[in-house]
Amino acid sequence: MVVVSQPGSDAAAEWASGVCDCCQDKRQCCLWFWCCPCSACRLSKALGQCLCLPLLDVCGCVRPISFSMRVLMRQRYGIRGTMCRDCLCSTFCVPCVWCQMSREVSDRKLPAGLGDLISH
Repeated sequence: MVVVSQPGSDAAAEWASGVCDCCQDKRQCCLWFWCCPCSACRLSKALGQCLCLPLLDVCGCVRPISFSMRVLMRQRYGIRGTMCRDCLCSTFCVPCVWCQMSREVSDRKLPAGLGDLISH
Protein backbone atom coordinates (compact mmCIF):
# COMPACT_ATOMS: atom_id res chain seq x y z
CA MET A 1 0.00 0.00 0.00
CA VAL A 2 1.33 3.43 -0.97
CA VAL A 3 0.50 6.38 1.30
CA VAL A 4 -0.09 9.49 -0.79
CA SER A 5 -0.99 11.91 2.01
CA GLN A 6 -0.82 12.02 5.78
CA PRO A 7 -3.63 10.13 7.49
CA GLY A 8 -6.37 12.40 8.74
CA SER A 9 -5.31 15.38 6.65
CA ASP A 10 -7.00 16.72 3.56
CA ALA A 11 -4.95 17.28 0.45
CA ALA A 12 -4.26 21.00 0.17
CA ALA A 13 -7.75 22.43 0.40
CA GLU A 14 -9.13 25.87 -0.23
CA TRP A 15 -11.11 28.04 2.14
CA ALA A 16 -14.80 27.15 2.00
CA SER A 17 -15.47 30.81 1.24
CA GLY A 18 -13.42 33.85 0.36
CA VAL A 19 -12.50 36.73 2.65
CA CYS A 20 -14.95 39.02 0.85
CA ASP A 21 -17.80 36.47 0.88
CA CYS A 22 -19.01 37.69 4.27
CA CYS A 23 -21.95 39.51 2.62
CA GLN A 24 -23.46 36.20 1.51
CA ASP A 25 -24.83 35.79 5.03
CA LYS A 26 -26.10 39.23 6.03
CA ARG A 27 -26.68 38.22 9.66
CA GLN A 28 -23.12 36.97 10.10
CA CYS A 29 -21.75 39.97 8.20
CA CYS A 30 -23.51 42.42 10.54
CA LEU A 31 -22.48 40.44 13.61
CA TRP A 32 -18.81 40.47 12.63
CA PHE A 33 -18.83 44.08 11.47
CA TRP A 34 -20.54 45.53 14.55
CA CYS A 35 -19.42 43.06 17.23
CA CYS A 36 -16.06 41.83 15.94
CA PRO A 37 -14.18 41.86 19.28
CA CYS A 38 -16.90 39.91 21.13
CA SER A 39 -17.43 37.47 18.26
CA ALA A 40 -13.67 36.98 17.84
CA CYS A 41 -13.36 36.13 21.53
CA ARG A 42 -16.15 33.53 21.22
CA LEU A 43 -14.54 31.96 18.13
CA SER A 44 -11.13 31.94 19.80
CA LYS A 45 -12.61 30.10 22.80
CA ALA A 46 -14.40 27.65 20.49
CA LEU A 47 -11.08 26.87 18.80
CA GLY A 48 -9.53 26.02 22.16
CA GLN A 49 -7.61 29.26 22.64
CA CYS A 50 -7.78 31.89 25.38
CA LEU A 51 -11.11 33.73 25.37
CA CYS A 52 -9.51 37.21 25.60
CA LEU A 53 -6.70 36.56 23.13
CA PRO A 54 -8.25 38.57 20.24
CA LEU A 55 -8.39 41.67 22.44
CA LEU A 56 -4.60 41.94 22.06
CA ASP A 57 -5.14 42.93 18.41
CA VAL A 58 -5.94 46.51 19.40
CA CYS A 59 -2.28 47.14 20.25
CA GLY A 60 -0.99 48.01 16.79
CA CYS A 61 -1.50 48.16 13.06
CA VAL A 62 -0.54 44.51 12.49
CA ARG A 63 -3.10 42.18 14.07
CA PRO A 64 -0.95 39.39 15.57
CA ILE A 65 -3.85 37.38 16.98
CA SER A 66 -6.04 37.54 13.87
CA PHE A 67 -2.97 36.61 11.84
CA SER A 68 -2.01 33.67 14.06
CA MET A 69 -5.59 32.37 14.30
CA ARG A 70 -5.85 32.42 10.49
CA VAL A 71 -2.57 30.48 10.23
CA LEU A 72 -3.87 28.02 12.89
CA MET A 73 -7.05 27.47 10.85
CA ARG A 74 -5.06 26.88 7.66
CA GLN A 75 -2.79 24.38 9.37
CA ARG A 76 -5.61 22.62 11.22
CA TYR A 77 -7.69 22.12 8.07
CA GLY A 78 -4.86 21.78 5.52
CA ILE A 79 -5.89 24.93 3.63
CA ARG A 80 -3.57 26.31 0.99
CA GLY A 81 -2.17 29.78 1.52
CA THR A 82 0.82 31.81 2.60
CA MET A 83 1.73 33.67 5.74
CA CYS A 84 2.14 36.82 3.65
CA ARG A 85 -1.48 36.63 2.48
CA ASP A 86 -2.62 35.81 6.01
CA CYS A 87 -0.78 38.87 7.33
CA LEU A 88 -2.22 41.17 4.66
CA CYS A 89 -5.79 39.92 5.13
CA SER A 90 -5.51 40.08 8.91
CA THR A 91 -4.14 43.61 8.81
CA PHE A 92 -6.58 45.19 6.36
CA CYS A 93 -9.75 43.06 6.59
CA VAL A 94 -10.05 42.09 10.27
CA PRO A 95 -13.85 41.60 10.53
CA CYS A 96 -13.92 39.81 7.16
CA VAL A 97 -11.11 37.45 8.21
CA TRP A 98 -12.86 36.50 11.47
CA CYS A 99 -16.13 36.05 9.61
CA GLN A 100 -14.37 33.79 7.08
CA MET A 101 -12.88 31.69 9.88
CA SER A 102 -16.29 31.40 11.54
CA ARG A 103 -17.86 30.22 8.26
CA GLU A 104 -15.02 27.73 7.83
CA VAL A 105 -15.67 26.21 11.26
CA SER A 106 -19.41 26.05 10.54
CA ASP A 107 -18.90 24.54 7.08
CA ARG A 108 -16.64 21.83 8.49
CA LYS A 109 -19.47 20.68 10.79
CA LEU A 110 -17.71 20.69 14.15
CA PRO A 111 -19.08 18.53 16.97
CA ALA A 112 -22.48 19.51 18.40
CA GLY A 113 -22.33 22.57 20.57
CA LEU A 114 -19.20 24.07 19.07
CA GLY A 115 -20.86 25.16 15.83
CA ASP A 116 -23.79 26.58 17.81
CA LEU A 117 -21.41 28.58 20.00
CA ILE A 118 -19.80 30.16 16.95
CA SER A 119 -22.88 30.93 14.90
CA HIS A 120 -24.82 32.72 17.67
